Amino acid sequence: MKTTMRIFAIALVLSAFAVTSYAQVSATSSASATIVTPIAITKTVDMNFGNVAVSSAAGTVVLAPAGTRSLTGGVTLPTTSGTVAAASFNVTGTANYTYTITLPSSPLTIASGANSMSVNSFISTPATTGTLNASGAQTLTVGATLNVGAAQAAGTYTSATPFTVTVNYN
Repeated sequence: MKTTMRIFAIALVLSAFAVTSYAQVSATSSASATIVTPIAITKTVDMNFGNVAVSSAAGTVVLAPAGTRSLTGGVTLPTTSGTVAAASFNVTGTANYTYTITLPSSPLTIASGANSMSVNSFISTPATTGTLNASGAQTLTVGATLNVGAAQAAGTYTSATPFTVTVNYN
């Protein structure tokens, strides 16, 4: 019986030191990052609806991104058009990258003294997404609609604050 107890005690001590061994495997991975040229936008031309004549009826002047004008209501476009220009911006960044365009969603007020008009319905070319060329550049043009009141007072109307066009990589 003593021998059995001794064998049992030795087995118990040896089992405490037993370690299960498993085969281990490893893998490696590299890390990398690509730094892209930050996207940038710079205004080159301010928006200008040019000369507009009014009547006793309200109307609108729609300035397309191409710089052409159309009208509705009691507005006419005189032969002497004045300076007509869609807003123009240079967008730069990493070549061939695409970007989204965010135009103002709220009307912009332009004023001459105490008189004012609103500019809304901004539209651009390219419309919602642009693609930078192989040199990392693209021209973005913006038009909008000028809302002219009936018998709008004569004057040069300008905005107190500029409108914002935002671009962001996709």
